[in-house]
Amino acid sequence: MNTLAQQLNDTIAAQSPNVLNMLSGLGKAIYFPKIGILSQGAEAKQKANRYNATIGMATENGIPMHLDIIQRTLSAYDPKDIYEYAPPAGKQELRTVWRDKMLKENPSMVGVKTSLPIVTNALTHGLSIVADLFADSGDAIVIPDKNWENYELTFGIRRGAEMVYYPLYNADNRFNADGLRDALLAQKSKGKAIVLLNFPNNPTGYTPDAEEGREIVAALKDAAEAGINVVAVTDDAYFGLFFENSLQESLFGQLCGLHERILPIKIDGATKEEYVWGFRVGFITYGGLPEAVLSSLEQKTLGIIRATISSGAHPSQTFVLHALKSPEFETQKQQKFDIMKGRANKVKQLLDSGKFGDDLPYYEFNSGYFMCLKLAVDAESVRQRLLDAYGVGTIALGSSDLRVAFSCTEESDLEDLFDRIHQAVLDVKSGKA
Repeated sequence: MNTLAQQLNDTIAAQSPNVLNMLSGLGKAIYFPKIGILSQGAEAKQKANRYNATIGMATENGIPMHLDIIQRTLSAYDPKDIYEYAPPAGKQELRTVWRDKMLKENPSMVGVKTSLPIVTNALTHGLSIVADLFADSGDAIVIPDKNWENYELTFGIRRGAEMVYYPLYNADNRFNADGLRDALLAQKSKGKAIVLLNFPNNPTGYTPDAEEGREIVAALKDAAEAGINVVAVTDDAYFGLFFENSLQESLFGQLCGLHERILPIKIDGATKEEYVWGFRVGFITYGGLPEAVLSSLEQKTLGIIRATISSGAHPSQTFVLHALKSPEFETQKQQKFDIMKGRANKVKQLLDSGKFGDDLPYYEFNSGYFMCLKLAVDAESVRQRLLDAYGVGTIALGSSDLRVAFSCTEESDLEDLFDRIHQAVLDVKSGKA
């Protein structure tokens, strides 16, 4: 094993031995090179005051070389903020500003030891880093039965982990904390579990309330006290889009420092929060551990980044940073939130109006981009009928669930949308489709 990797492992073992046991084989072996092109280039940037002939980047007249046809569309930005390589961990100021934003929006994080957020190529990349660092073949990935399908690709197909499911809702249509606890405790013989907490949930748009949040935290603590090392990942992709009396912050803060066998990891980003899906700017943050261990995990994360994408896109990081620092940011973001909340409320009003009888029952939702119908007819047949006869696209999940994204439908069009969905359901029920 490389000496640098061994040093990181020794640091983790000395202060948080359970965390060392959570790492995958790759997670133990990975490191960020201290001696090499990046480190020598960084040294040259500080000391080479005559010529810096280290980095594979072209310059002209003292600034990054660029094409005018591109710069004309980006003239508001200094070339050094868009053409140069971004650091593997991301722009330092962006990381700091994002941390300040997290602390403001998550009061439970105030005073908690965390790493500085590391920039990822959006949230999927952050989850992929978690998979590489912590998931080995056969490890348990504990997720609800209503989940984002990419989890299976990221953790199951790529890393060979075992997907362990529990029902998202209990009999009272609330979060099934008992099911989560049972799924975790069932991993006692393995001694390790990776749990993904995705709120607002994709596909259902459900976020637990404060009481349910405490039950989730208690379930994870019970697993830790039973001797299970728990990698607790909060997938906060849709953070902030809380429309009703649900949790208004991530569970990450409550999990930090909860138990020595719990490693909290926060995955979030500008993708949905700031409505910049194509920018691909996300973050990964570790918490609740000694500084030296957090630093070691950061170095291993940078090793994964260096070995895969080298570093994230610089222009999009600059654009996001510019937005976050703008005095107009909060006002404009609130405007978009109000639109999204209006759409969600309209959907619930329509479905609760009695207009559709018993044909469009739905899973409880209160946040995010989506809601999910629980149909008594085949969801795939309804999906196909909607496409072929009514020009409507939806997502069928399993035999009964139909995901509908109100995020991309104008509020004034929602009644027509659900009228069409209702008619397609009636068509399938009557055998027309």
